[in-house]
Amino acid sequence: MTRRSVRIAMNGVTGRMGHRQHLVRSILALREQGGLELGDGTRLWPEPVLVGRREQALRDLAARHGLERWSTDLDAVLADPATDIYFDAQVTSAREAAIRKAVAAGKHIYTEKPSATSFAAALDLARLARDAGVKHGVVQDKLFLPGLRKLARLIDGGFFGQILSVRGEFGYWVFEGDWQEAQRPSWNYRAEDGGGIVVDMFPHWEYVLHELFGRVRSVQALAVTHVPQRWDERGKPYDATADDAAYGIFELDGGAVAQINSSWAVRVHRDELVEFQVDGTHGSAVAGLRRCRFQHRAGTPKPVWNPDLPATHSFRDQWQEVPDNGSAGESDNGFKAQWELFLRHVYEDAPYRWDLLAGARGVQLAELGLRSSAEGRRIDVPEIAL
Repeated sequence: MTRRSVRIAMNGVTGRMGHRQHLVRSILALREQGGLELGDGTRLWPEPVLVGRREQALRDLAARHGLERWSTDLDAVLADPATDIYFDAQVTSAREAAIRKAVAAGKHIYTEKPSATSFAAALDLARLARDAGVKHGVVQDKLFLPGLRKLARLIDGGFFGQILSVRGEFGYWVFEGDWQEAQRPSWNYRAEDGGGIVVDMFPHWEYVLHELFGRVRSVQALAVTHVPQRWDERGKPYDATADDAAYGIFELDGGAVAQINSSWAVRVHRDELVEFQVDGTHGSAVAGLRRCRFQHRAGTPKPVWNPDLPATHSFRDQWQEVPDNGSAGESDNGFKAQWELFLRHVYEDAPYRWDLLAGARGVQLAELGLRSSAEGRRIDVPEIAL
């Protein structure tokens, strides 16, 4: 069996998401399983090069995981012909310039989302990568969650009949940082640093809606800052200038309507941190990160509104569980699963549709969502193409 080393420049892996999901649970997990086996029997062996601005943090991270290569010089890493792929998990404001450098150096591109701070820039990155002839992809991890894969199986099987509506609830309470440490970095709550729940979550909702239900045709959103003051990592108070909650209505191709609430100022009273309820003429389902429950029309009870009498049954108990059959119930990390597909795309030319154009659609929806909130009106979402 032939082993082929693949050098990947990983920029931003000292941050929470880049370290935990992409380095440890994806690239290092691939190494732990012996690499990624291709169709011809070759095993790809990922060789990460840790890139960032803080030398000591990089040195410590490399030592912790037994890695040899790290650098604070992105230009030098990109100039190295042994580097095949550039991956970006930096703060969004630094991403566009780095991706442009990587494309110019002829590297394949894989990046966290949003791919840029503006739709125009995100679309331009997609065109640059196309013209340079490099492979490119954007992280769209939620499509690989077991709960949404089970939901996709119901859709593909025609379970819902005509899909009428989608209702999504996402979020949790992010502590302000004074009396309890915040679970998210402070830049997330500063608009001047690229923060805000719309620019973070609307790109997610775009690809979930687009892939499962249909293209988003219009958006009407209200973005708000519920918690006006927070405390940063050093315990210093600061003004929260970015939105920490957003309430969106999305009209989809085919006539279905999606309503999604996103909030870092909500306390969880649901089974999972994100849930989507899908209602159709023939049945309904509720999908979360891992579980998916359904109710067919033949098993739908007939509630009668009577506020004078207590409910004598549990509505939740009237739903069935979608079983963990096949790939829909696989528990492998979603980030790792998409990394594997991207590597196959680069080295086997396998099909791959989650590219920089798909990433640009997410940035477009976030931009139009913020505009809708500012102008207080519904806004059409134009189709885009390279």
